[in-house]
Amino acid sequence: MAEILIDTVSKIYTGGTRAVSDVSLSIADGEFIVLVGPSGCGKSTLLP
Repeated sequence: MAEILIDTVSKIYTGGTRAVSDVSLSIADGEFIVLVGPSGCGKSTLLP
């Protein structure tokens, strides 16, 4: 059984702009997720 685990991921750009802060997520085999939010909130930054 496969699983995707993201554990306390953060991304801070030069200059101190915080894109993602301490995000944790577990996706089990067969699950489907959607990242929803406004433009610039860090959705694409979170993707590996």
